[in-house]
Amino acid sequence: MITARELNRASLSRQLLLEREPLTVPDAVRRVVALQAQHPASPYVALWNRVTRFAPAELDAAFAGRAVVKATLMRITLHAVHAGDYPVLRAAMQPTLYASRLGFRFAEAGLTPADAEELVPELLAFARRPRSSAEMQEWVGERLGADKKDGAWWGLKAFAPLHHAPTGGPWSFGLRPSFVAAETGTVPAGRAVDPQALQTLILRYLAGFGPASVADVAQFAMVRRAPVREALCALDGAVEQVQGPDGSTLFDLPDAPRPPADTPAPPRLMAMWDSILLAHADRSRVIPPAYRPLVIRRNGDVLPTLLVDGHVAGVWRPVDGGVEATAFHSLSPATWDGLAAEAQSLRALLGDREAEFYSRYHHWWAKLPESEVRML
Repeated sequence: MITARELNRASLSRQLLLEREPLTVPDAVRRVVALQAQHPASPYVALWNRVTRFAPAELDAAFAGRAVVKATLMRITLHAVHAGDYPVLRAAMQPTLYASRLGFRFAEAGLTPADAEELVPELLAFARRPRSSAEMQEWVGERLGADKKDGAWWGLKAFAPLHHAPTGGPWSFGLRPSFVAAETGTVPAGRAVDPQALQTLILRYLAGFGPASVADVAQFAMVRRAPVREALCALDGAVEQVQGPDGSTLFDLPDAPRPPADTPAPPRLMAMWDSILLAHADRSRVIPPAYRPLVIRRNGDVLPTLLVDGHVAGVWRPVDGGVEATAFHSLSPATWDGLAAEAQSLRALLGDREAEFYSRYHHWWAKLPESEVRML
């Protein structure tokens, strides 16, 4: 049996959050499986939390050289992943992308999944070089009519295997995306599950976030539980079962690290939507239940959090002059000192890049309960 605290330490270890490691950017991204990338700055903050002497220019170069790519993947959200992992992760997501992205808005345009499958090869040929959203919409409109271009592009931009192309700026990507063909070879069609791809995703997930339940895997990838169970059965021998704190069945890789419960977990300033907060159905592994509605808002925004002793203890935001930290409970002087050191390191990392990069989300702070606030 594994305890709740041991589960926490296992996932933190695999996410490089117990100790920063000296890895290249592509290797680090592969180790942690995927970096949430809805906000362009978040992958940079995520890697700073995990990699020794991380330099933002290294991630700039990885995006520019397409060693790391940004695309719609797990949970139908934007992730940065190792380029070598993208094809199999996307293949595992095929049923979800097919069902979700070719949904009501696509259908309202009078289109069917068969129409999408016919359009995709020509769309990818058009996107052999980077194209803006406006160019892609215009291309769709020329083929389907102006009245259909919005709904059609809404579905195609995630259903088709497209990467976001770097557009420059402080975080490689701006608010106006450009797209480029992913060059994955044969384009998948239909809603059938690719068993081998799903098994690979599960093994990668367990290496990065395990031990985990069927529900955890399904939550991470937004894949139905039945195919996940079938894939885990097919992996018999490659995975082992572990009894969870509540008696539930968890799965893990036999040789994956499971540090002792008393392993120290240093303070961290986590990025918005960091994967450690969202990768499990039971978010209490990292987020105390009372704090979940404070950091995961109803519209899906996930605030940048203070991680203290491996658990969410508050939120933070970059402001003019430093980092403002809001603690949901009392923290020790040593913990505040640790957070201040992290804030100093973050300010040094930012250099002349965008200092207040999460400013558009500041409205959430007015909705937080009265808490201790410090400038770090």
